[in-house]
Amino acid sequence: RRSLGDDADRWDRLFANATGNFEALIAEVFQPVVHVPRHPVVLGRFGIDALQPATWAVRRFQDDPARALFMGVAAHAFARLDTPLSSSVGLMLTAATHAVGWPVAEGGTESITRALLAELAELGGKVVTGVRVTSLDQLRDLAGGRPGVVLLDTAPAGVLEIVGEMLPARVRRALGRYRYGPAAFKVEIAIEGDIPWTNEDCRRAGTLHLGGTAAEIAAIEKETTRGVMAERPFVLLGQQYLADPTRSRGSVNPIYAYAHVPHAYDGNATEAILGQIERFAPGFRERIVAVSTRTPAEFETYNPNWVGGDISAGANTALQIAFRPRPALDPYALGVPGVYLCSSATPPGGGVHG
Repeated sequence: RRSLGDDADRWDRLFANATGNFEALIAEVFQPVVHVPRHPVVLGRFGIDALQPATWAVRRFQDDPARALFMGVAAHAFARLDTPLSSSVGLMLTAATHAVGWPVAEGGTESITRALLAELAELGGKVVTGVRVTSLDQLRDLAGGRPGVVLLDTAPAGVLEIVGEMLPARVRRALGRYRYGPAAFKVEIAIEGDIPWTNEDCRRAGTLHLGGTAAEIAAIEKETTRGVMAERPFVLLGQQYLADPTRSRGSVNPIYAYAHVPHAYDGNATEAILGQIERFAPGFRERIVAVSTRTPAEFETYNPNWVGGDISAGANTALQIAFRPRPALDPYALGVPGVYLCSSATPPGGGVHG
């Protein structure tokens, strides 16, 4: 609140409903748009703000610290911020921050995977790796021929490959029209000591959004969505070792940063990312011990569901925020008995990537 100055009270008012009723709100927004709400007042008050473009929502603030802070969180959507519903992601993520924080898994994100695998094993589940599934028959063979429910945690492109001609024509056409969004270009960095941020508050934050002013962030995301690589891209940076020292080795600390780049971008954004960090932390480059990169193409190779490097599994246009992967009362159903889509391409969308 101290850093927001005269806008602190306005900030509190914007998030009072969502933060104060967070459990009720997530129970509503983690469903398809078309449903019977159990908390209509909470959802309605959230919806009024969520429908706005982020560029409109920030007008309630007088100064740029609050505007840029909100715009940076809204930019997690990998989308234009001057279109309807572009406030929704920023509102939800910020409400989560105030209600429960952005937790850090000790030992890294792999700890979450290990916990899920342990839970699955206790329930008698089995994980098969190193296999690319291309048909339902292959899935049934992997399951020992047993009938059951098939949950596809894939992009629509994966559905078309696996289920293909079994899909009703209307579903197949809709999934074929599904749009993918901007990509991620990631840089893993080992540094000696800490990042020398000019702003002291940044030296305590686990996640930072590097984009400059609210206007700069909106302009960058608009260009990126149009397929233009920004000279100063929007960069998300994680320095979670501050909360979890087990990730460090002596005085060497791990940093990750990824930039929003155009869909299927085939250039090298490493210097642009490092330059954006240096912009806010002069002397950062001098502390770098090692750098490793992952391009949009490498993201897709690693996980074919990240089409063109899109780690959200789909563009967050107004239509696809509201109705993904297609307008339907049951967006998870694919029209094939017992087969459902359950990935980031369905409500409530992307967000678990780390």
